Amino acid sequence: MMTIKRVLRAWAAQEDLNFLLTNRIPRIALTRFMGWFSELRHPWISRPSIAMWQLFSDLDLHEARETHFASLHDAFIRQLKPDARTIDPRPDILTSPSDAIVGAHGKIVDGRLYQAKGFAYQLEELVGGAQEAVAWQGAHFVTLRLTAGMYHRFHAPVDATLQQVRYISGDTWNVNPIALRRVERLFCKNERACLKMNPTDGGPPIGIVAVAAILVASIRLHAIPDTLNTRFKGRRDYECQHVYAKGDEMGWFHHGSTLILLVPSHYQRLDDWQEGDRIQMGRALFRPGNCQQTVV
Repeated sequence: MMTIKRVLRAWAAQEDLNFLLTNRIPRIALTRFMGWFSELRHPWISRPSIAMWQLFSDLDLHEARETHFASLHDAFIRQLKPDARTIDPRPDILTSPSDAIVGAHGKIVDGRLYQAKGFAYQLEELVGGAQEAVAWQGAHFVTLRLTAGMYHRFHAPVDATLQQVRYISGDTWNVNPIALRRVERLFCKNERACLKMNPTDGGPPIGIVAVAAILVASIRLHAIPDTLNTRFKGRRDYECQHVYAKGDEMGWFHHGSTLILLVPSHYQRLDDWQEGDRIQMGRALFRPGNCQQTVV
């Protein structure tokens, strides 16, 4: 079995082939089909589908709260066992909202972020307007990629109130590193939800941009009634006053994708993580710049 998995993953890792298979296809049509297929609730469908998913990814279901899944969709959006993740308890620390692989990160300079080396995109385009972009000029950004096999739910990085959700319809490009090196402004082309959160301590807003991707490309948030997916066109704004404690679940992707975290400039990045690291939800990422770093 391990030999088969290694062969399949090596085959899928071939850059040109991977890009062709995951992007040069009817992306939205395939995504809608997979959304339907993944919710079929029959063991003759769910069990082989999950087994095939395990062959091509690093899927690990040992941490899942449930031990059996009626559909592929149920496995995608699985919850974890209690205490499966440790959330940094320090009140001033900003934590990772999800399990992820760290991608591009840095300061937003002249409204510019990077998805990969040499591939810049504009904050204004990402969040859907110049007025919205003002809040995060000069802020930090961190790209957090959720692979297909990872835990798909995301959580509040600080105590905060979710003030606004802006949904922007778009494409469903793959968001893996291969596509990020080839498709300019990819995050600004894909379907996404931009979340604006006001920290309880009264500091500047924190942003989370949830970028959906090929296959199932849907975003579910507890704070709003709609499941955000490709059936919506254009832009939708939702006003919210939903209060979260750090670590509270905010929602989930229906498949692996990306979160872009927008962090006010008065925070400083902790120096124990870097691009390419695999991190878990609750991991400390930033601290206020005027505080001494402490160790728990």
